[in-house]
Amino acid sequence: MGFLRSGVRAVARASAGPLSSIATPEKWVVDWFRGDMANSAGVRVDYDTAMMYAPFFAGVRVIAEDLGLLPLFLYERLARGKRRATSHPLYPLLHDAPNDMMGAMAFKEALQGHAITWGRGVAYVVTHERTGVVEELWPLRPDRVRIKVRQMGKGRVERWVQYRDDVNGIYANLAPGEFLCINGLGDDGVTGYSVVELAANSIGLGLATEHYGAKTFSNGAAPAGALSHPENLSPEARKRMADDWENIHRGIDRAHRVAILEEGVTWQAVGLPNDANQFLETRKLQVTDMARWLRLPPHKIGDLERATFSNIEEQQLDYVSSALSAWLTRWEQAILTQLLLPEERARYFPEHLVDALLRGNTAARYAAYAIGRQWGWLSANDVREKENLNPVDGGDAYLVPLNMVPAGASTPAAEDDVDGEGREAARRYARLLRGRGIAARERLADAWAPKIEEADQEIADLERKKVGALVDEHLIPGGRGARSTSAFLAALSALYATDGPIAEAMTALWLPIITAFAADVAEDAAEEVGHEDDVDLSTWAHAYTLAHVAYRIASSFGQLRKQTEQADTQEDAAAAVVERLIKWQQERPAQTARWEGAQLPNAAARETWKEAGVQTLKWVTQGSKHCPYCTKLDGRTTEIEVPFIAKGDEVEGNDGEALKAKRNTFHPPVHAGCRCQVVPVVAD
Repeated sequence: MGFLRSGVRAVARASAGPLSSIATPEKWVVDWFRGDMANSAGVRVDYDTAMMYAPFFAGVRVIAEDLGLLPLFLYERLARGKRRATSHPLYPLLHDAPNDMMGAMAFKEALQGHAITWGRGVAYVVTHERTGVVEELWPLRPDRVRIKVRQMGKGRVERWVQYRDDVNGIYANLAPGEFLCINGLGDDGVTGYSVVELAANSIGLGLATEHYGAKTFSNGAAPAGALSHPENLSPEARKRMADDWENIHRGIDRAHRVAILEEGVTWQAVGLPNDANQFLETRKLQVTDMARWLRLPPHKIGDLERATFSNIEEQQLDYVSSALSAWLTRWEQAILTQLLLPEERARYFPEHLVDALLRGNTAARYAAYAIGRQWGWLSANDVREKENLNPVDGGDAYLVPLNMVPAGASTPAAEDDVDGEGREAARRYARLLRGRGIAARERLADAWAPKIEEADQEIADLERKKVGALVDEHLIPGGRGARSTSAFLAALSALYATDGPIAEAMTALWLPIITAFAADVAEDAAEEVGHEDDVDLSTWAHAYTLAHVAYRIASSFGQLRKQTEQADTQEDAAAAVVERLIKWQQERPAQTARWEGAQLPNAAARETWKEAGVQTLKWVTQGSKHCPYCTKLDGRTTEIEVPFIAKGDEVEGNDGEALKAKRNTFHPPVHAGCRCQVVPVVAD
């Protein structure tokens, strides 16, 4: 974020006065000495003047605005189908606002305009300092961006972005992960061709015809000509005659005035009139030429000469499926490869919603809905959703003709029988899965354990750094602050506040992992009981994360305070605190992974079964060597809303010792190291 903010400050300074000099010349000075893009029309063509040419500006505007107005969603892949990944940090950036100053449409149309005119549109990616989560996206000025390919080892290259602002003295090299680059057609796949450079002749010819037309009207409605006198005139007489003629007829307001010629003076037109020059035909052809450069149907930039009521809709569909679709695919693939982590790409993907541009007229649309409704792939609420209407009660039912039966069937099946067979098939499938859910959840726990351990290791390292700094400041002789145990505890309390930096880091690291872990568990748990609807546990996962963060920071602060208060001297307190921090770094990440690997699958499965309508759960003890407490619980059943062990209850072991529950236990684990599971009790 420092690079971006320094750029904003520099631009603010630059606006206070001119900074152009020999060392830091403005763009117009560079262009003056360097010359413009080569063209044969003799008219200045660069990135600024090209946008003053109406057909080119209209084409760029059409593509940029159409792409910008389409909603861009981040989806999560399911076993069949997809759902919007609203809990992913990228979702609000792509769909709503990439930063505090612009909405998603403004951001996308700006970057798309750069990609067409300059061959690349580049945005700066702002990430969280500790977690690396993408927080903001800011478009960069294309004239200050250079694409570089760097050799990163034998047979491996990377695309980097070089940002140079000579006027304000800002120089930055952005590595992969720090930028989003959208490029069009190019010869290397790294950066695209600039349409302005390639089409310089076409744009120059268009600007030349505009300039010619403007000069024609500024000089008068008639083309240039000559006044002829039968005798020789002195230079003074010739000058006076020319000035008089110009004063009477020059300018569009004086065109078509009656001319009175004296002393045998005659008027002779010189050059060809506009119709002989095919001036209007040239201008029309240039509009078509710009549409050809930008791959647009001519009617998109105002050329309706060949558009009819019968073909304009087909041209619109062709535009969406060809020109616009190519840019949409470039955006989606750039986001997938540049903003999503490699391990996320198999699960998440971006996609534009193009339904709004593909909608036909009302009659054709309703006819299509009728076909989908009749043959059973659209429900009433599906249709209402496409028409931006609210759902209605009973509108989720799918209808099919009564004479439609499976291939090989001899008689049509009644609707109730079909529904009954479907429910029976779901129950049979659920019975097959019953008992396999435990193994599936254990596999998920093993798969997610390394990610949980890695996140908790990062938290332990952060605590070592932050608390260690407080120890050096308040407990070690020669520290920056006054040596005071009370000052150390006050600073420690602020560090471990519910809205402090430790809690913030824990939430940022744990929330995406717990949300994704719970979603995997929910999918298997729903399948285990034959529940076909999707179960969204994102809200539950958020609450689960916050509860565990609150418990952890309270526990950590309590342990460190105890170590400090029990020490005899400040040096002993410092040593005890540091020893506890080192122990957390060495042991706690693996312990956290084991605990969450046992608790979260059971908790998420229970939430899923509640939504699926399961009423009863059973405790199942895992492993060949059961602990005495888990053995007592093995096989116990209870209603899903009733705990297996209430807070304060005791579970007696084989040796007579009792384990007293510190909380209501609705699911395992009941103690550290417990690997028990709960399973649904479903009537067949």
